[in-house]
Amino acid sequence: MKKDLRIIYMGTPEFAVPALELLVTQGWNVVAVITAPDKPQGRGKKLGSSPVKLSAEKLGIPVLQPTNLKSPEFLGILRSYHADVQVVVAFRMLPEVVWNMPPKGTFNLHASLLPDYRGAAPINWALINGEKETGVTTFFLKHEIDTGSIIFQEKEPIHPEDNVGTLYERLMEKGSRLVLKTIEALAADSIVPQLQDESKSIHHAPKIFKETCQIDWNKSANEIHNLVRGLSPYPAAWTTLDGKICKIYTTAILDESSNEKVGSLLTDNKSFIHFQTGTALLSVLTLQLEGKKRMEVAEFLRGNSLK
Repeated sequence: MKKDLRIIYMGTPEFAVPALELLVTQGWNVVAVITAPDKPQGRGKKLGSSPVKLSAEKLGIPVLQPTNLKSPEFLGILRSYHADVQVVVAFRMLPEVVWNMPPKGTFNLHASLLPDYRGAAPINWALINGEKETGVTTFFLKHEIDTGSIIFQEKEPIHPEDNVGTLYERLMEKGSRLVLKTIEALAADSIVPQLQDESKSIHHAPKIFKETCQIDWNKSANEIHNLVRGLSPYPAAWTTLDGKICKIYTTAILDESSNEKVGSLLTDNKSFIHFQTGTALLSVLTLQLEGKKRMEVAEFLRGNSLK
């Protein structure tokens, strides 16, 4: 197999790091990395580099951080690398002049079984919707987002105890191996892309906003429990408690209901906090009140008395 295929790798967050590192450790020729510009981070607002940039610098790979992907200067530099293929993992939307440049095309890794869960937050929405299975897909880029021909897919079960953190880790590792498999197949000219079956595009995975995360206690205990899983540990589902925003990280559904109205809080101020949902009681296990640290419920109640 020819490992001299010239690869340009595009990505920004932690999710994109394992695939880059796997390609390099397996001897593939990553000639450049494209990532987001440095951004002010933390309280000091010092400029910080993306996880992908930090990884590329350790690996000794040239890094490009364009602010404008259509600028003649950037396009000239990109062409100068004479890439055979471009790999995109958790990057921004690319203009056609960029994704159409390499002779073997540009492919993307997406954390769902496309065409289901197209969009920015597929891992969150699979959990929020109570799915039992998800996966990873590599596909060729085209104009409409997440719609190009599928190269490979692999399934991943979702366990009842999963949240975004645990599922993200598994899909990140599975995705990195799928990127390697895709590069190997491209180098061997053995890829047979499949058009996406639009009848399977059932759910969408739009970006998560603060209002997405607010708990509606009228919903069923199961729906709220899945919302919490789908937003934990970040950005976290929230409600208001004593007039303050309270993030909720883990919950348990109780097989009982109270005579209280929906949204009512029940507590002994020692060991439990329950909320009456539209169907049953939901027990809060881990939470974080505005201005406080994240705590188990018993620790929280030792320092906070609730009405």
